Amino acid sequence: MLRLSLLLAVALLGGCIRLVPQTTRPATVVTKPAITKPAVTGATAALTGITNGPMPAGLGFKAENTAAALGTFVQSCGRLTKRADSSGLTRPEDWSSACAAARSWPSGDATRFFSTYFETAEVGDGNAFVTGYFEPEIAGVRQRQPGFDVPIYKLPPDLVRAKKGDAQPLPDGRMPLGRYDDAGVFTQYFDRAQIDSGALTGKGLEIGWAADPVEVFFLQIQGSGRLRAPDGSVIRIGFAGQNGQAYVGIGSVMRERGLIGSAPGQYSGSMQGIQQYLRDFPAEGRALMRMNRSYVFFRELVGAGPIGALSVPIVGRSTVAVDPAYVPLGAPVWLQLDLKDASGLWVAQDTGGAIRGANRFDTFWGAGAEAREIAGGMSARGRAVILLPKGTLARLGQR
Repeated sequence: MLRLSLLLAVALLGGCIRLVPQTTRPATVVTKPAITKPAVTGATAALTGITNGPMPAGLGFKAENTAAALGTFVQSCGRLTKRADSSGLTRPEDWSSACAAARSWPSGDATRFFSTYFETAEVGDGNAFVTGYFEPEIAGVRQRQPGFDVPIYKLPPDLVRAKKGDAQPLPDGRMPLGRYDDAGVFTQYFDRAQIDSGALTGKGLEIGWAADPVEVFFLQIQGSGRLRAPDGSVIRIGFAGQNGQAYVGIGSVMRERGLIGSAPGQYSGSMQGIQQYLRDFPAEGRALMRMNRSYVFFRELVGAGPIGALSVPIVGRSTVAVDPAYVPLGAPVWLQLDLKDASGLWVAQDTGGAIRGANRFDTFWGAGAEAREIAGGMSARGRAVILLPKGTLARLGQR
Protein backbone atom coordinates (compact mmCIF):
# COMPACT_ATOMS: atom_id res chain seq x y z
CA MET A 1 0.00 0.00 0.00
CA LEU A 2 1.94 2.31 -1.60
CA ARG A 3 2.93 -0.49 -0.07
CA LEU A 4 6.06 -0.60 -1.51
CA SER A 5 3.36 -2.14 -2.22
CA LEU A 6 5.29 -5.43 -2.71
CA LEU A 7 4.71 -8.96 -3.67
CA LEU A 8 5.37 -12.55 -3.82
CA ALA A 9 4.79 -15.17 -6.37
CA VAL A 10 7.19 -17.80 -7.42
CA ALA A 11 9.98 -15.52 -8.50
CA LEU A 12 8.86 -12.53 -6.55
CA LEU A 13 6.56 -12.02 -3.57
CA GLY A 14 3.23 -10.34 -3.76
CA GLY A 15 -0.41 -9.72 -2.96
CA CYS A 16 -3.78 -8.14 -3.78
CA ILE A 17 -7.42 -8.64 -4.70
CA ARG A 18 -9.79 -11.25 -5.89
CA LEU A 19 -12.54 -10.69 -8.33
CA VAL A 20 -15.57 -12.81 -8.84
CA PRO A 21 -14.62 -15.57 -11.30
CA GLN A 22 -15.19 -14.61 -14.90
CA THR A 23 -16.09 -17.28 -17.42
CA THR A 24 -16.38 -15.21 -20.59
CA ARG A 25 -13.17 -14.40 -22.41
CA PRO A 26 -13.11 -10.78 -23.55
CA ALA A 27 -13.28 -10.04 -27.22
CA THR A 28 -10.00 -10.06 -29.10
CA VAL A 29 -8.34 -6.67 -29.20
CA VAL A 30 -9.51 -4.76 -32.23
CA THR A 31 -6.73 -4.44 -34.76
CA LYS A 32 -6.79 -0.70 -35.13
CA PRO A 33 -3.78 1.55 -35.60
CA ALA A 34 -1.79 2.20 -32.46
CA ILE A 35 -2.55 5.45 -30.74
CA THR A 36 1.17 5.90 -30.16
CA LYS A 37 4.02 4.07 -31.81
CA PRO A 38 4.32 0.73 -30.00
CA ALA A 39 7.73 0.01 -31.48
CA VAL A 40 9.30 2.47 -29.05
CA THR A 41 9.44 1.26 -25.46
CA GLY A 42 9.60 4.05 -22.93
CA ALA A 43 9.12 4.78 -19.28
CA THR A 44 5.40 5.52 -19.54
CA ALA A 45 2.32 4.02 -21.16
CA ALA A 46 2.13 6.92 -23.59
CA LEU A 47 5.69 6.31 -24.75
CA THR A 48 5.42 2.53 -24.81
CA GLY A 49 2.32 2.71 -26.99
CA ILE A 50 -1.35 1.84 -26.55
CA THR A 51 -3.90 0.27 -28.86
CA ASN A 52 -7.68 0.36 -28.80
CA GLY A 53 -9.17 -2.47 -26.76
CA PRO A 54 -12.57 -4.17 -27.03
CA MET A 55 -15.81 -2.41 -26.17
CA PRO A 56 -16.42 -2.56 -22.40
CA ALA A 57 -19.75 -4.29 -22.96
CA GLY A 58 -17.89 -7.19 -24.59
CA LEU A 59 -15.54 -7.86 -21.69
CA GLY A 60 -17.88 -10.21 -19.86
CA PHE A 61 -18.60 -8.17 -16.73
CA LYS A 62 -20.14 -10.04 -13.79
CA ALA A 63 -22.65 -8.18 -11.65
CA GLU A 64 -21.17 -8.73 -8.17
CA ASN A 65 -17.60 -8.03 -9.21
CA THR A 66 -18.58 -4.95 -11.21
CA ALA A 67 -20.66 -3.55 -8.35
CA ALA A 68 -17.67 -3.87 -6.02
CA ALA A 69 -15.44 -2.14 -8.56
CA LEU A 70 -17.94 0.74 -8.84
CA GLY A 71 -17.79 1.31 -5.09
CA THR A 72 -13.99 1.24 -5.14
CA PHE A 73 -13.89 3.61 -8.10
CA VAL A 74 -16.14 6.11 -6.30
CA GLN A 75 -13.81 5.98 -3.30
CA SER A 76 -10.89 6.92 -5.56
CA CYS A 77 -12.56 9.81 -7.37
CA GLY A 78 -11.67 12.46 -4.83
CA ARG A 79 -8.01 11.96 -5.68
CA LEU A 80 -8.39 10.85 -9.28
CA THR A 81 -9.84 14.18 -10.40
CA LYS A 82 -7.05 16.18 -8.77
CA ARG A 83 -3.75 14.37 -9.21
CA ALA A 84 -1.46 14.33 -12.23
CA ASP A 85 -1.31 11.06 -14.17
CA SER A 86 2.31 10.00 -14.65
CA SER A 87 1.35 7.46 -17.33
CA GLY A 88 0.72 10.32 -19.77
CA LEU A 89 -2.70 8.94 -20.73
CA THR A 90 -5.22 11.07 -18.83
CA ARG A 91 -5.76 14.49 -17.31
CA PRO A 92 -7.63 15.11 -14.04
CA GLU A 93 -10.56 16.69 -15.88
CA ASP A 94 -10.98 13.61 -18.08
CA TRP A 95 -12.44 11.74 -15.10
CA SER A 96 -14.93 14.41 -14.00
CA SER A 97 -18.01 13.15 -15.85
CA ALA A 98 -17.54 9.52 -14.82
CA CYS A 99 -16.89 10.45 -11.21
CA ALA A 100 -19.89 12.76 -11.03
CA ALA A 101 -22.16 10.03 -12.38
CA ALA A 102 -20.64 7.29 -10.22
CA ARG A 103 -21.56 8.96 -6.94
CA SER A 104 -25.27 8.37 -7.45
CA TRP A 105 -25.15 5.40 -9.81
CA PRO A 106 -27.04 2.32 -8.48
CA SER A 107 -24.63 -0.50 -7.71
CA GLY A 108 -27.02 -3.03 -9.20
CA ASP A 109 -26.54 -1.39 -12.61
CA ALA A 110 -22.73 -1.07 -12.42
CA THR A 111 -22.17 -2.88 -15.71
CA ARG A 112 -24.04 -0.17 -17.59
CA PHE A 113 -22.00 2.51 -15.81
CA PHE A 114 -18.68 1.14 -17.03
CA SER A 115 -20.06 0.55 -20.52
CA THR A 116 -21.42 4.10 -20.68
CA TYR A 117 -18.46 6.13 -19.48
CA PHE A 118 -15.41 4.15 -20.53
CA GLU A 119 -13.42 2.84 -23.48
CA THR A 120 -10.52 0.42 -23.26
CA ALA A 121 -6.87 0.33 -24.23
CA GLU A 122 -4.01 -2.13 -24.08
CA VAL A 123 -0.52 -0.99 -23.13
CA GLY A 124 2.21 -2.60 -25.22
CA ASP A 125 1.37 -6.21 -26.00
CA GLY A 126 -1.22 -6.46 -23.19
CA ASN A 127 0.32 -9.65 -21.80
CA ALA A 128 -0.17 -9.48 -18.03
CA PHE A 129 1.63 -11.07 -15.09
CA VAL A 130 -0.31 -10.95 -11.82
CA THR A 131 0.60 -11.74 -8.22
CA GLY A 132 -1.25 -11.17 -4.95
CA TYR A 133 -0.79 -9.47 -1.60
CA PHE A 134 -2.75 -9.33 1.63
CA GLU A 135 -2.80 -7.63 5.02
CA PRO A 136 -0.92 -10.00 7.33
CA GLU A 137 -1.49 -10.33 11.05
CA ILE A 138 1.56 -11.35 13.07
CA ALA A 139 2.39 -11.70 16.75
CA GLY A 140 3.65 -8.36 18.05
CA VAL A 141 3.56 -5.97 20.99
CA ARG A 142 4.12 -2.27 21.54
CA GLN A 143 6.80 -2.62 24.23
CA ARG A 144 9.68 -5.08 23.98
CA GLN A 145 9.29 -8.18 26.15
CA PRO A 146 10.65 -11.75 26.23
CA GLY A 147 9.81 -13.55 23.01
CA PHE A 148 9.25 -10.30 21.10
CA ASP A 149 12.68 -9.14 19.98
CA VAL A 150 12.29 -8.14 16.31
CA PRO A 151 11.85 -4.37 15.91
CA ILE A 152 9.26 -2.74 13.64
CA TYR A 153 10.74 0.63 12.71
CA LYS A 154 9.12 3.92 11.80
CA LEU A 155 10.64 6.15 9.11
CA PRO A 156 14.08 7.43 10.22
CA PRO A 157 14.44 11.22 10.06
CA ASP A 158 17.87 10.92 8.42
CA LEU A 159 16.44 9.03 5.41
CA VAL A 160 16.22 11.80 2.80
CA ARG A 161 16.52 12.46 -0.88
CA ALA A 162 19.81 13.80 -2.10
CA LYS A 163 20.07 17.47 -2.90
CA LYS A 164 20.68 18.26 -6.53
CA GLY A 165 24.35 17.96 -7.31
CA ASP A 166 25.03 15.54 -4.45
CA ALA A 167 24.11 12.39 -6.43
CA GLN A 168 23.04 11.19 -9.86
CA PRO A 169 19.29 11.52 -10.49
CA LEU A 170 17.22 8.36 -10.91
CA PRO A 171 15.87 7.46 -14.39
CA ASP A 172 12.55 9.12 -13.53
CA GLY A 173 14.33 12.37 -12.67
CA ARG A 174 13.92 12.16 -8.89
CA MET A 175 16.94 12.29 -6.63
CA PRO A 176 17.84 9.02 -4.88
CA LEU A 177 17.06 8.18 -1.26
CA GLY A 178 19.91 7.89 1.21
CA ARG A 179 21.51 9.77 4.09
CA TYR A 180 24.19 12.33 4.75
CA ASP A 181 27.07 10.99 6.82
CA ASP A 182 28.89 12.84 9.59
CA ALA A 183 31.05 14.56 6.99
CA GLY A 184 27.99 15.80 5.11
CA VAL A 185 28.54 13.43 2.19
CA PHE A 186 25.46 11.81 0.67
CA THR A 187 25.58 8.01 0.72
CA GLN A 188 23.27 5.02 0.47
CA TYR A 189 21.01 4.37 3.43
CA PHE A 190 21.63 1.35 5.64
CA ASP A 191 20.63 -1.90 3.94
CA ARG A 192 18.74 -4.83 5.47
CA ALA A 193 21.85 -6.56 6.83
CA GLN A 194 23.09 -3.37 8.51
CA ILE A 195 19.69 -2.63 10.03
CA ASP A 196 19.31 -6.22 11.23
CA SER A 197 22.76 -5.89 12.81
CA GLY A 198 21.72 -2.83 14.82
CA ALA A 199 22.32 0.24 12.66
CA LEU A 200 19.12 1.84 14.00
CA THR A 201 19.30 0.52 17.57
CA GLY A 202 18.88 3.18 20.25
CA LYS A 203 17.35 5.80 17.96
CA GLY A 204 13.83 5.47 19.37
CA LEU A 205 12.31 4.38 16.06
CA GLU A 206 10.51 1.24 17.25
CA ILE A 207 6.74 1.22 16.69
CA GLY A 208 6.52 -2.28 18.14
CA TRP A 209 8.26 -5.61 18.51
CA ALA A 210 7.46 -8.86 16.73
CA ALA A 211 8.14 -12.48 17.59
CA ASP A 212 9.24 -13.88 14.23
CA PRO A 213 11.81 -12.34 11.85
CA VAL A 214 10.41 -14.34 8.91
CA GLU A 215 6.95 -12.85 9.48
CA VAL A 216 8.46 -9.37 9.68
CA PHE A 217 10.27 -9.93 6.39
CA PHE A 218 7.02 -10.83 4.68
CA LEU A 219 5.19 -8.03 6.45
CA GLN A 220 7.59 -5.66 4.69
CA ILE A 221 6.84 -7.31 1.36
CA GLN A 222 3.12 -6.85 1.89
CA GLY A 223 3.62 -3.26 3.02
CA SER A 224 1.03 -3.17 5.79
CA GLY A 225 -0.41 -5.42 8.47
CA ARG A 226 -1.45 -5.91 12.05
CA LEU A 227 0.52 -6.67 15.20
CA ARG A 228 -1.58 -8.76 17.59
CA ALA A 229 -0.44 -8.98 21.22
CA PRO A 230 -1.08 -11.93 23.55
CA ASP A 231 -3.80 -9.88 25.29
CA GLY A 232 -5.67 -9.51 21.96
CA SER A 233 -4.84 -5.84 21.38
CA VAL A 234 -3.98 -4.87 17.81
CA ILE A 235 -1.69 -2.26 16.28
CA ARG A 236 -2.34 -1.55 12.59
CA ILE A 237 0.67 -0.40 10.62
CA GLY A 238 1.11 0.78 7.06
CA PHE A 239 3.88 1.65 4.66
CA ALA A 240 5.78 4.84 5.50
CA GLY A 241 8.87 4.59 3.33
CA GLN A 242 11.70 2.48 2.03
CA ASN A 243 15.47 2.73 2.35
CA GLY A 244 16.13 3.32 -1.35
CA GLN A 245 17.95 0.03 -1.82
CA ALA A 246 17.02 -2.34 -4.65
CA TYR A 247 14.37 -4.98 -4.05
CA VAL A 248 15.41 -8.59 -4.64
CA GLY A 249 12.77 -11.32 -4.83
CA ILE A 250 14.22 -14.18 -2.81
CA GLY A 251 11.91 -16.62 -4.59
CA SER A 252 13.89 -15.96 -7.75
CA VAL A 253 17.14 -16.63 -5.93
CA MET A 254 15.79 -19.88 -4.51
CA ARG A 255 14.67 -20.99 -7.94
CA GLU A 256 18.10 -20.24 -9.41
CA ARG A 257 19.65 -22.36 -6.66
CA GLY A 258 17.37 -25.29 -7.36
CA LEU A 259 15.53 -24.95 -4.05
CA ILE A 260 12.09 -24.50 -5.63
CA GLY A 261 10.31 -27.27 -7.44
CA SER A 262 8.50 -30.57 -6.95
CA ALA A 263 11.48 -32.89 -6.51
CA PRO A 264 12.38 -34.37 -3.10
CA GLY A 265 14.01 -31.74 -0.90
CA GLN A 266 12.65 -28.84 -2.94
CA TYR A 267 10.09 -26.27 -1.76
CA SER A 268 6.97 -24.74 -3.24
CA GLY A 269 7.46 -21.35 -4.88
CA SER A 270 4.49 -19.97 -2.93
CA MET A 271 4.91 -17.66 0.04
CA GLN A 272 4.17 -20.61 2.31
CA GLY A 273 6.88 -22.74 0.70
CA ILE A 274 9.48 -19.98 0.90
CA GLN A 275 8.67 -19.36 4.56
CA GLN A 276 9.05 -23.05 5.30
CA TYR A 277 12.56 -23.07 3.83
CA LEU A 278 13.54 -19.99 5.85
CA ARG A 279 12.43 -21.74 9.04
CA ASP A 280 13.95 -25.11 8.19
CA PHE A 281 17.35 -23.51 7.57
CA PRO A 282 17.59 -20.42 9.84
CA ALA A 283 21.21 -19.47 9.05
CA GLU A 284 20.84 -19.91 5.30
CA GLY A 285 17.45 -18.25 5.47
CA ARG A 286 18.82 -15.20 7.25
CA ALA A 287 21.52 -14.83 4.61
CA LEU A 288 18.93 -15.22 1.87
CA MET A 289 16.66 -12.54 3.33
CA ARG A 290 19.61 -10.17 3.60
CA MET A 291 20.14 -10.49 -0.15
CA ASN A 292 17.03 -8.31 -0.38
CA ARG A 293 18.75 -5.07 0.65
CA SER A 294 15.45 -3.18 0.50
CA TYR A 295 13.95 -2.37 3.90
CA VAL A 296 10.47 -1.00 4.61
CA PHE A 297 9.51 1.40 7.39
CA PHE A 298 6.01 1.70 8.83
CA ARG A 299 3.63 4.12 10.47
CA GLU A 300 0.80 3.39 12.84
CA LEU A 301 -2.65 3.52 11.25
CA VAL A 302 -6.04 4.37 12.68
CA GLY A 303 -9.36 3.62 11.04
CA ALA A 304 -10.38 0.91 8.61
CA GLY A 305 -8.16 -0.70 6.06
CA PRO A 306 -4.60 -0.17 4.93
CA ILE A 307 -3.98 3.02 2.95
CA GLY A 308 -2.91 2.79 -0.67
CA ALA A 309 -1.02 5.06 -3.02
CA LEU A 310 -4.11 7.23 -3.59
CA SER A 311 -4.25 7.96 0.16
CA VAL A 312 -7.56 6.12 0.49
CA PRO A 313 -8.19 2.73 2.12
CA ILE A 314 -7.64 -0.16 -0.26
CA VAL A 315 -10.32 -2.81 -0.68
CA GLY A 316 -9.80 -6.56 -0.55
CA ARG A 317 -10.76 -8.36 -3.77
CA SER A 318 -11.17 -5.04 -5.55
CA THR A 319 -7.88 -3.07 -5.35
CA VAL A 320 -4.93 -3.78 -7.61
CA ALA A 321 -1.41 -2.40 -7.32
CA VAL A 322 0.16 -1.12 -10.54
CA ASP A 323 3.11 0.79 -11.88
CA PRO A 324 1.64 4.32 -12.16
CA ALA A 325 3.89 5.03 -15.12
CA TYR A 326 1.76 2.57 -17.10
CA VAL A 327 -1.68 2.66 -15.44
CA PRO A 328 -3.39 5.83 -14.16
CA LEU A 329 -3.94 5.51 -10.42
CA GLY A 330 -7.70 5.27 -9.90
CA ALA A 331 -8.41 3.71 -13.29
CA PRO A 332 -10.44 0.50 -13.58
CA VAL A 333 -8.47 -2.44 -14.98
CA TRP A 334 -9.89 -5.58 -16.60
CA LEU A 335 -7.85 -8.75 -16.12
CA GLN A 336 -8.58 -11.97 -18.01
CA LEU A 337 -6.25 -14.58 -16.54
CA ASP A 338 -5.52 -18.28 -16.40
CA LEU A 339 -6.70 -18.20 -12.77
CA LYS A 340 -10.42 -17.43 -12.64
CA ASP A 341 -10.35 -16.12 -9.07
CA ALA A 342 -8.23 -13.17 -10.13
CA SER A 343 -10.05 -12.47 -13.40
CA GLY A 344 -12.40 -9.53 -13.51
CA LEU A 345 -12.63 -5.80 -12.91
CA TRP A 346 -10.22 -4.15 -10.48
CA VAL A 347 -9.34 -0.55 -9.59
CA ALA A 348 -5.74 0.71 -9.54
CA GLN A 349 -5.42 2.17 -6.04
CA ASP A 350 -1.96 1.07 -5.00
CA THR A 351 1.66 0.66 -6.03
CA GLY A 352 4.44 -1.71 -5.04
CA GLY A 353 8.22 -1.66 -4.99
CA ALA A 354 8.36 -4.81 -7.11
CA ILE A 355 5.44 -3.83 -9.35
CA ARG A 356 7.29 -2.34 -12.28
CA GLY A 357 6.58 -2.05 -15.99
CA ALA A 358 3.63 -2.43 -18.30
CA ASN A 359 0.99 -5.07 -17.52
CA ARG A 360 2.44 -5.98 -14.12
CA PHE A 361 -0.26 -6.20 -11.47
CA ASP A 362 -0.56 -7.18 -7.79
CA THR A 363 -4.05 -8.04 -6.56
CA PHE A 364 -5.08 -7.26 -2.96
CA TRP A 365 -7.06 -9.95 -1.10
CA GLY A 366 -7.72 -8.36 2.29
CA ALA A 367 -6.87 -9.91 5.65
CA GLY A 368 -7.23 -13.32 7.26
CA ALA A 369 -6.28 -16.91 6.57
CA GLU A 370 -8.09 -17.18 3.23
CA ALA A 371 -6.50 -13.96 1.94
CA ARG A 372 -3.08 -15.21 3.02
CA GLU A 373 -3.59 -18.53 1.25
CA ILE A 374 -4.80 -16.99 -2.01
CA ALA A 375 -2.26 -14.18 -2.14
CA GLY A 376 0.63 -16.43 -1.16
CA GLY A 377 0.08 -18.72 -4.13
CA MET A 378 -1.05 -16.13 -6.67
CA SER A 379 0.85 -16.27 -9.95
CA ALA A 380 -1.28 -15.73 -13.03
CA ARG A 381 -0.87 -14.71 -16.64
CA GLY A 382 -3.28 -13.43 -19.24
CA ARG A 383 -4.48 -10.19 -20.80
CA ALA A 384 -5.00 -6.74 -19.33
CA VAL A 385 -6.94 -3.74 -20.58
CA ILE A 386 -7.26 -0.35 -18.93
CA LEU A 387 -10.62 1.44 -18.83
CA LEU A 388 -10.18 5.10 -19.76
CA PRO A 389 -12.77 7.88 -19.90
CA LYS A 390 -14.48 8.03 -23.28
CA GLY A 391 -12.73 10.43 -25.63
CA THR A 392 -9.24 9.73 -24.22
CA LEU A 393 -8.12 7.63 -27.19
CA ALA A 394 -9.28 10.21 -29.72
CA ARG A 395 -7.44 12.93 -27.86
CA LEU A 396 -4.25 10.89 -27.71
CA GLY A 397 -4.54 10.09 -31.39
CA GLN A 398 -4.57 13.81 -32.26
CA ARG A 399 -1.17 14.40 -30.71
